[in-house]
Formats: sequence, C-alpha cells, structure tokens
Amino acid sequence: MKLKDILPLNNEKFYGDGETEISGVSYDSRKVKKGFLFFALPGHQTDGKKYIRDAIANGAVVIVSDAYDKDIKVAQIESGDVFGFMSLFCAKFFNYPDRELTILGITGTNGKTTVTYMIESILANLGVSCGVIGTVNYRYGGKVIEASNTTPQSLDVYKMMREMSDGGVKHLAMEVSSHALSLGRVGGIDFDTAVFTNLTQDHLDFHKTMENYFQAKASLFKSLGVGKKNNTKFAIINVDDDYGIRLSKMSLNAEIKSYSAAAENKSDFHAENIFISASGSKFDALYNGQTQNISIKHIGLHNVHNALASLAAVVCLGYSFDKTAAALSASTQAPGRLERVDTKNLGFEVAVDYAHTEDALKNVLAAIKNLNPQRIITVFGAGGDRDRTKRPLMGKTATEMSDFVFVTSDNPRTEDPEKIILDIEVGIKKAGKKNYKVVVDREQAIKEAVVMAEKGDVVLIAGKGHETYQIIGTQKTHFNDAEIALKYIIVKEKQRLQARQLGQKEFGF
Repeated sequence: MKLKDILPLNNEKFYGDGETEISGVSYDSRKVKKGFLFFALPGHQTDGKKYIRDAIANGAVVIVSDAYDKDIKVAQIESGDVFGFMSLFCAKFFNYPDRELTILGITGTNGKTTVTYMIESILANLGVSCGVIGTVNYRYGGKVIEASNTTPQSLDVYKMMREMSDGGVKHLAMEVSSHALSLGRVGGIDFDTAVFTNLTQDHLDFHKTMENYFQAKASLFKSLGVGKKNNTKFAIINVDDDYGIRLSKMSLNAEIKSYSAAAENKSDFHAENIFISASGSKFDALYNGQTQNISIKHIGLHNVHNALASLAAVVCLGYSFDKTAAALSASTQAPGRLERVDTKNLGFEVAVDYAHTEDALKNVLAAIKNLNPQRIITVFGAGGDRDRTKRPLMGKTATEMSDFVFVTSDNPRTEDPEKIILDIEVGIKKAGKKNYKVVVDREQAIKEAVVMAEKGDVVLIAGKGHETYQIIGTQKTHFNDAEIALKYIIVKEKQRLQARQLGQKEFGF
C-alpha cells in the first residue's frame, strides 16, 4: 500500500514521497522489517523517538512521531497525537476489519474478563466462533496470544481483527479498559454493542478523579453509532450500579438494555429467585415476558450480574432468549476467578481470585461468606506503581470480612513492598482491626495460610488470579498462586498422613 492511498488522515504533516510503498507497520523497532512504517510512540517510561534509528536500520521507510527530525533521511509524518493517528492509519491500512465483525466492547471496573469468557462460551455452545481480546490473553481461530495489556495498542487490535475476519470469525468480545479509551487504543473502532458492568474506585493514579474515570468509560457508549456500519447499536447497562443508572440516562445513539439483580430496580433483563451455593449460582432470568432458569458454575451475586450482562449481549446479537439461556448454563469459568485449588480432601477450600480493588474483594468475600465457612482466611496485597488510594480501603474490607488476613506483596514493581503494606495498614488500623499478620514474601504468606487452614475453612488468595508471574522491580519472574498453594497442600497432606501412621498429633511445617 502506498502512503498516498492512506494520507491525509487528521491534520498530520507529511515530509517525503507519497509513492512510498508500505509493507507493514510496527511500534516496536525490533519487529520492523524492510518497507515498514514505524510509530515512535511517546511514553511515561521511554520515548519511541529513541528507537527511530534502530527502526530505520531494520528497514523502516516511514517514521511517525510528534516532532520532525531534519537529520532523518526517510519519509516522516508529524502528528500531535501519535496514538490517535496510529488508530486511524491502522484502520485504513488493515482495510477496516471492524466493519466485517460484530464487536462487543465490555467495560467497567470489575467483571470484564468473566463477561467475555461467558459470551465466548455461550456462542461456542451455539456453534458460533468468537474472538476474545482481554486480560488473560487474546484468542481466536485456535490461536492464543499472551496479553500485554487488557486492551492492546490499536495497531495490534486492528491486526488481530483483520486476522479474525480473514479466518472466518464473526464476533469479537473485547475488554475495553479506561486506559485504552483515554489513550486512543480503540479509536475509530465501530462497536456494535457496549456493555457496562460497574464502576468503583481504581486507576485514580491515572484518571485523578472518579468523574474522569467515569467519563473515560462513558466515551465507549458515546462512540456507538458514529461509524459506517448501518445497524442497530446496543448499550447494555447494569442499573444496580449508581454510575450505570447515570449512564442509562444519557442520550446515546443506541438501544439501551438494562439489567439488574435487585428486586427494587426495573430492568429489561432481570434476575429473580437467586440461590447461591458452593457448586454455583441459580436464578430465574426474565426478559420480554419470558422466564428461563439459569444454573452456572460461577459463585456469587457479582457473577449473577456478569451472567445477565452476557445473556443480554448475546440476545442482542439476535439469538433467541431460550437458546442463549441454555447455552449460558453450560458456560465455563474464567481462569483465576474464584478458581479452586485441589485440597486433597483435607477438609478446607482454597481459591485464587484476581480481585485487586476494594469492590472486587468485597464481592468475592461476600460470595465466600454466603457459603457459611468456619473461617475465611485471606491472603492479599496491592500492586506497586498503581493507585495508592485504594490500598487502605482494601485493607479495611479484607480484615472486616475475613476472620484472618495475611497482608503480603502483590506485584510491587518499582515500589518498596513494605511501604505498600504500610498504606494497606492505614485502613486496617482506622477500622480498629487486629486480625492480620504482615508477611512480605508472598509464597511464605500462602504457606502460612495453608498451615492455618482447618476443616470447614476457606482460604482466599486474592490479587493475581490467572497471572503466572510476579513483578519485582522491573523483573518478571514465574509465580503462580495456585501452584504455590498446591505445593503446600501436598506437604500438609503428607504430613497429616505421616502423623496418623505414627499415631501422633499433626504438626505445622
């Protein structure tokens, strides 16, 4: 494709020859090949302009940056918004693949991953392929790509959408983060359906205020109906959430479909007769005068909300309510979301969960409390280089809703883990709670929780869920909460067996 076939796009300045042929695009200089266009993205930790010469050495024939460089001898495009320009350029370069797919964007503080997994599973049970872009990974047509961000850069999104469409995928369920919306990663994408799960405190290190955070989420819904696809758009909104109610009252170019699990709230999709047990959740789903009984393996009221969102999303794709409900009941769970660890018949339960906000922690602990365990033992920490204001709130919630808490490290990144824990302790001490212990080393904290657990207890290991790594400083090393827990469960099982064989009391290790 020649540059003249793409430019102009958005008030950019072009220096060079419009006949320049572009064979590929990249924002990573290491992936640049002969004939590529290189996007020099500005960033907080590094600046893409540092790698322009590396990109040229690897074959780049066009450079896009926020400043013209007279010493560069290849074609240049200067843009005041490189991220926004990249979205527009890639949309055209990959020939608008979003127009060939039905795209569902799921946004909200919590629940995005579970909803995308549910939608994917429902469609699979209906015999329909669905691509997924989200926190755990990006997957479509048998291909699985490790996720770098919940929502990747626009170049990656457009490239994957092109591969999906060419491979026969018809639907795409995409987690859309507030960062992605604010930084233009989904700019220009013609969404067909937008789903709002909830909004609670998170990412204030980036957004600064809850209002800014809300407006970032709302921008997904405001984008509905401004693209080229001539079809009915849908906004699926949780009206049990205060921000959801506010969103539902906005003037949108979409048909609004509300959902609720609260008796006092009217909604299009409604859950009644909710029963939650250790084996899952059951409820009656009501829609348009119809009722379907739903039974899912997912535990907790928050997962009833997630199920309603998924049900509504697929029905709005045009599938019948009864068949969608049946497919939902056969849906699979997302990894790292109240995922059980085999406890070898030791009499207690261990679950890992991605909960890393106060609200998510509250939802998961409420779900566990509803199972009437003897005790709830929680292991959690807070991520470094992220929103500090949520740390004391999480500490308060964890100690108030658990019988005992091990406060530990999460992904401290470049922060001192002990200082992160001090932030958590502020909330614990304000709540007047003393039912906790600080164990900075996460593996040691998990070990002590397993040692403490007795018959009827539930151990919750929160914060990392599906993650198989821990980030300390700038180094990412293998770390899996479930693997660590299982390691000490096996030790405890052997210790118990040995004690019984010797006629001794069990002892700690």
